[in-house]
Amino acid sequence: MVLLDMTVLSVAEPDLAASLHTSISGLQWATAGYTVVFGALLLSAGAVADRFGAHRVFRVGVAVFGAGSLLCALAPALGVLVALRAVLGAAGAACVPASMALIARLYPDRTERARAVATWAAISGAAVATGPIIGGALVDLAGWRAIFLLNVPIAMLVLTLAAGRAVRCPAGEERIDWPAHLAACAVLVLLTDALIAAGAGAWAHAAGSGTGTVLVAAVFAVLERRSARPVLNRALLRSGDVRAALAVGAAVTFALNGSLFVLPLLFQQDRHLSAVLSGLAFLPLTLPFALNPPVTGRMVARFGPRPPILTGMALLVAGGVVLGCAAWARAEYAWLALGLLLTGFGVSFVLPAVVAAILGVAPRGTAGAAGGLLNAVRQAGATLGVATTGAFVGHATASGSAYALFLSASVCVAAGAWFTRATRRSDDHR
Repeated sequence: MVLLDMTVLSVAEPDLAASLHTSISGLQWATAGYTVVFGALLLSAGAVADRFGAHRVFRVGVAVFGAGSLLCALAPALGVLVALRAVLGAAGAACVPASMALIARLYPDRTERARAVATWAAISGAAVATGPIIGGALVDLAGWRAIFLLNVPIAMLVLTLAAGRAVRCPAGEERIDWPAHLAACAVLVLLTDALIAAGAGAWAHAAGSGTGTVLVAAVFAVLERRSARPVLNRALLRSGDVRAALAVGAAVTFALNGSLFVLPLLFQQDRHLSAVLSGLAFLPLTLPFALNPPVTGRMVARFGPRPPILTGMALLVAGGVVLGCAAWARAEYAWLALGLLLTGFGVSFVLPAVVAAILGVAPRGTAGAAGGLLNAVRQAGATLGVATTGAFVGHATASGSAYALFLSASVCVAAGAWFTRATRRSDDHR
């Protein structure tokens, strides 16, 4: 449900812009309003899941997500939609780390947990795969508002399935440092606002938000040093392998969400495809999300997370370069399809392996916090991907799209190189 909400909106961008009379920056906030709050609250939500019981937090998150989606379908203006998308982001933040904590509880064995995470990723991938197609059909049939109604029956079904006593996670005793968590949220919101304003040429606005970002980041650093229960899990962050894996997670979602923001505009405004055809055009990207994670799970169980992560990062770089060249040259769709296929396989190799790697080193009783940290970093990457690539797109010209896609490939090169060096040093020390 959470991932469906991201990909469904991508194909509705042109219809949304026409209906609510908004610009590229308005579209960025319609997307970022969700991802900013989602990413900023994931750290807090992971800690909340550990503190109050993951099963309780999961159910509340699902219920709010369903109700918020219904209200999004009724939003009368862009500002209202962005605010409601923020509510969905908070609800999604409650769902994801809690679901990972439930998986860790159900599957304590490392090998079984790797396979379970792969199944979790495959089910999520199915939503990503079908989202653009279903969303495109709904937009062509009834407009962008119809896409939010998809979440309502899904939420009702999930609440029914999760209503029993089969899975319960004990509540913890760790208190939450709310000032530090709120400061972390504010940093991400201000940084995103600065990037979107810069992309729109509102330099005074960007300078103000950038200054606020620096000041609030300084406050956050002070609060973190003084906190007995810091937002960032220090035990996890001491490991160079973990830091590199987090960078990989951020780079993957930077590339994926940046592409999901740029390409629908390219398909519909430059290639003049309908919403449903744009959704179908994404199939080479999204089908591997549903089909490949079980293969990745078997690779992780047998060889560990490093080989699939390195394989996936190489594919992501190749996919970004092919997509950028195809956009620049206004090449036939077959070249775009090749780039999308490479990107889809890259994402589906990396993400399940990164999840398994982080959960594998999480101390006992901190699975929710570890999952929250990973997903917060991933969503920060997603938010920055939308804000940064949107700055290149401008009026959705082919050259702007190409620059954005090349940037995504460059980010993956940097993260892949960091991960390679970090894991090689770890192997040498062993």
